[in-house]
Amino acid sequence: MRRARIIGTGSYLPDRILTNAELAAQVDTSDEWIIERTGIRQRHIAADGELTSDLAVAAANRALAMAGLTPDDIDLIVVATATADQTFPSCATVVQHKLGMRHGVAFDVAAVCSGFLYALSVADAMLVTGAANSALVIGAETFSRLLDWEDRATCVLFGDGAGAIVLRVEEGAGTSADRGILAHRLHSDGKYNDLLYVDGGPGSTGTVGKLRMKGKEVFRHAVTNLASVMTETLGAAGLAADDVAWVIPHQANLRILEGTAKKLHLPIERVVVTVDAHANTSAASVPLALDTAVRDGRIKPYDLLLLEAMGGGFTWGAAAVRW
Repeated sequence: MRRARIIGTGSYLPDRILTNAELAAQVDTSDEWIIERTGIRQRHIAADGELTSDLAVAAANRALAMAGLTPDDIDLIVVATATADQTFPSCATVVQHKLGMRHGVAFDVAAVCSGFLYALSVADAMLVTGAANSALVIGAETFSRLLDWEDRATCVLFGDGAGAIVLRVEEGAGTSADRGILAHRLHSDGKYNDLLYVDGGPGSTGTVGKLRMKGKEVFRHAVTNLASVMTETLGAAGLAADDVAWVIPHQANLRILEGTAKKLHLPIERVVVTVDAHANTSAASVPLALDTAVRDGRIKPYDLLLLEAMGGGFTWGAAAVRW
C-alpha cells in the first residue's frame, strides 16, 4: 500500500529572544513564577517586517535540503497557521510563490495549536489516495502579534517560529512495521470556544483581535483529551504505548506534557520537550520539536513516534509515525 513517509524536517526561529526576566520588567510576573507554572524560560519573537510566510519558507527550505529535494519536486503545500500574512490569500500560496513553485496545489489549514496534526492528516490522505506524490507540511506562527502584552496570564506563554516536514509516497506492506504515517485521529468540539479564542476577526469586529484564555480549564481538558486520542491512535495502528520510542507533543506547558505522559504510563524521558526554549508556538510547536529531536540524533530509523496536539476550538489529534 502507499505510505506517506517523512524524509526531511526543518525549522526556523526568529533571532530575537525574549526572556522571562525581560517580561518581568514589563508585566507583574517573575522568572520563577513562569518556570514553576509552565516550564518556559524564553521565547522567540519575529522582527518587524518578518512575516509568517518568511518563517515558513525558511523552515521549508531546511526540510527540503534534508530530503535532498527542490521545490520542483513538491506537488502539495499545506500550511497550518492562525497568523497568516493576510486575511486572504492563503499563507500557503505565498509560501509557494516565495519558493518559486508554479505548479501543484497550496492551501492553509486552520486548527490553531492542532493545525499541524490536521495538516498532516490532510496531506497523508492526498498522498495515499494518489492526489499527490510529495508534500510540504508546515506549521508557522507569529503568535506574538495576537497577544495582549499587558495580560500576564497569556503573554508569557507564546512565541513565534516555524517547522516543516517533507512527505513522499513509498510502498509499504500495510503493517505497523512500515515506515511512514501509520494512523491518525482528529477531534473537535466547538462548545469550548470561550475557553481559548481570539476576540476579533474579519467577519465580526473587522480587527485581528487579541488572544484570550481560561488556563485552568484548558489544562484540564488538554490532559484528558490528549491521553485519550493518543491511545485511540495507537489502537488504530495496532500498537501500544510500550511501542512508542518518542512522544512529540504540542509544547504548551510542561505540566501538561508530564500529566499526559503519566496517563499513558510513559516516562517523561521519552517525551521531546522544547517548551522551555520555544514556549508555545501553536501550529509550529510539533514540527519544531520533531526537527530538534531529529537533528540532535535522538530519533533513530524505525523509531515509533507519537505526535499529539490540542488547541482552540477545541481541536485535538494525534498521529503514529514510523521514522
